[in-house]
Amino acid sequence: MQRVAVLSMHTSPLAQPGIGDGGGMNVYVRELVSGLASQGVECTTYTRRWSDSLPDVVEVEPHHRVVHIDAGPTDMPKDELLSVVDDFTDGVAWHIGRNGGTDLVHANYWLSGLAGHRLKHELNLPLVTTFHTFARVKSLGGDVESAVRDRAETEVIGCADAIFVSCTEERSQFESLYGAAPGRIEVLAPGVQRAFFSPGDRRGARHALGLGSGNILLFVGRIQPLKGLDVAVRTLAALSDTTARLVVVGGASGVEGTAELLRVRELIDSLGVTDRVLFYEPQPHHLLSTFYRAADVVLVPSRSESFGLVALEAAACGVPVVATGVGGLLNLIEDGKTGFLVPGRDLGEFVRFTERLLGDSLLSLSMGTAAAERAKRYSWKAAATTARTLFTDLRARDLVACS
Repeated sequence: MQRVAVLSMHTSPLAQPGIGDGGGMNVYVRELVSGLASQGVECTTYTRRWSDSLPDVVEVEPHHRVVHIDAGPTDMPKDELLSVVDDFTDGVAWHIGRNGGTDLVHANYWLSGLAGHRLKHELNLPLVTTFHTFARVKSLGGDVESAVRDRAETEVIGCADAIFVSCTEERSQFESLYGAAPGRIEVLAPGVQRAFFSPGDRRGARHALGLGSGNILLFVGRIQPLKGLDVAVRTLAALSDTTARLVVVGGASGVEGTAELLRVRELIDSLGVTDRVLFYEPQPHHLLSTFYRAADVVLVPSRSESFGLVALEAAACGVPVVATGVGGLLNLIEDGKTGFLVPGRDLGEFVRFTERLLGDSLLSLSMGTAAAERAKRYSWKAAATTARTLFTDLRARDLVACS
């Protein structure tokens, strides 16, 4: 039986997406590990203790446990976590040694990558890394990351035995920005749980949410500059339908989250759409399907997206998406058939495409149907199979030497 140590230092797969630093990565780690566990892979996910009330170990399901590691104060902000990476790594190494070892380390995000890099050398293990976002890719969208992060990612890339990217577009971006990596670059597309995310009755969903009739735009995600909620608000304000509403599901996130939420609320007031923007607290992941089904259009105006899980979940629910033409969204959305891609986050194009979908019910239906069909290509079972096969291959290979 394979044994995998999964590192998710800065956010727990048990935490609700949309709160604090929790987002698509939480879903990715939780669902991928669950898929691996169902295939007989013994998985232990290590995450930093973020509440004093958390047990040391949570047995999630057979072959799948989460271990909370003490590393800094429980309320430590994400931008300070670099200072406790060594504490986290020490705790993981101690637990691995006490519990009979592991065969491989899979690190998620650059902070976990630093921990995984050290564990690789100390324990002589293969290191697989999923960065989820790259500093240089984010910088292309205007979200400049620190030189410290960029150097750290470069070091981890130079020693990783394999790197998971979410799609061919992310692989191309990686190769253009970082060059050839010494380890394998493997495309592992995230999946969608179709038991939760599938087409459903719009009227029933709206009744459940108390939304009534009229056109509904939907934004799902953490509120931070990267995600572009301001673009969704401006799109709403520019529509010819002055009764349309925008539903926002998510909370402030990151060091700029609170300021961004305040800025967006001030923008809403200045545009005169205060009574047309409805804010909902972050929802348990499986309940998001009701919001997707209630929407006419889902807006994804992010400055960068390695994959775009919100767009996939909306598609699986049969709802067309208007999204920025960046990153994984370029692979996920078939422009003009399953949704619309907007170059450069152009507000005029967001408005034009949204107007088209709201004004043409047949176009909206055909796009939603095509999107739901395309979404069937993505499953967590397939993702887990890809990961398990790679893990098996790496155990039979020499480790990549640090470059």
